[in-house]
Order: sequence, then C-alpha cells, then structure tokens
Amino acid sequence: MRILLIEDDTVLGAAVRDQIVCDGQSVDWVTRLESARDTMAGTAYDLVLLDLMLPDGRGIGFLKALRARGDVTPVIILTALDQVSDRIEGLNAGADDYLVKPFDLAELSARIGSVARRYSGNPNPIVTHGPLEIDLAARSVRLAGKPVQLTAREWALFEAFLSRPGQLLSKAQLEDKLYAFDTEVESNTIEVHVSRLRKKLGAAVIETERGMGYRLGRP
Repeated sequence: MRILLIEDDTVLGAAVRDQIVCDGQSVDWVTRLESARDTMAGTAYDLVLLDLMLPDGRGIGFLKALRARGDVTPVIILTALDQVSDRIEGLNAGADDYLVKPFDLAELSARIGSVARRYSGNPNPIVTHGPLEIDLAARSVRLAGKPVQLTAREWALFEAFLSRPGQLLSKAQLEDKLYAFDTEVESNTIEVHVSRLRKKLGAAVIETERGMGYRLGRP
C-alpha cells in the first residue's frame, strides 16, 4: 500500500513513518493540510492517516471535503482528542477508524491492515490463490505449504494485485506504489520485480497485457 501520513508532530510522525516502512508499506509524510491537498491531487493513495489539529486547520474539515467530492480513500484519524463527541464527529465525517494518542505502533499496524482488508474485499487476513496461501496481516506467503520470502517492494506490488483481482494495472499505477521507498524507481523497475515475483510464486501468478499493464493471474 501507499499511505499518506498527515501529522505535524515530528517525533510521532517519524515513529509512524518508520513503523509503516518496517511493515513493508510505502509512505509520504506531510505536516500541513495544504501539502496534503497538493499531494493527493497528483497521487492515488490506498489509505490516509490524519491528525485533526494541524497548523493550517482542522483535519475534520479536510475529511469532510474529501468525502464531499466523492473520494472514498480509507482514512484513519490519529488524534489526542479523546472525548466520545470527538470520536462521533470524526466517524460521522467519514473516517474509517479513530485512534487516540498516545497509541501503540503495533496497534496502528493492525488497524491499517484491518481497514485495508475491508476495502479490498478480503476481511479475512488469510486468503488463498491457487497454491498460494497469503497472510495479509503478517504480509507472508506460502507456496504449496512452504514459506516464500518477498522483499518490501515485491510485497507492495503483489499486494496491489491482490487488492484488485482481475483488474488490469498499468505500469504507471504500479510505479506509484513504489515511489515512497528510498531508492529511485527506474524505467525497468516494474518488469524486474514482476519477473522476480513470477520466479518466486509461479510463472502464471501475474499476467501481462502487452503495452497495457499487468493483472493477477487466475488461480
């Protein structure tokens, strides 16, 4: 997944960013709502982590505007506002979850996974695809019962296919999943990682539509 973190606390923001990267996800971190608007205008995110009290406004207004224009990107609120009325306001504004600071980073990871699975149509963290058994929560794969080690980038791409079974994904869409990782995305990056996934998970796991993109292969 590619996640947008909107948080002005530099200590907490760094901790959350590092946790997301450690979980094998990519993350863009901004500290102002204006930056978040600009970033979302040009990038498709799988999930947003939103603080409610930002230097240039309240996150609730940002969330309401997001939903008003039909944007259904999952949003988890991260805030120190812990009153029941605050939670109700956040959920009614369109948030998918609400986490009160301070929180455990492992719990944040679990909530991110839970929300992502609901949106992908896989509420059960264990899914099967042919001979593959995938644990979405643990981000692990077994082929015919044997564990397969995937790098963070390989997992990010494979997860993109799993979340959109049967859907053709363009090279640009797949590259977008990798931009937040530290190393540069080169022109042949997608081809290289698709080839590695096929070697590890089976040649038919990803299908190619020449000149158009890739899709998850049939089980």
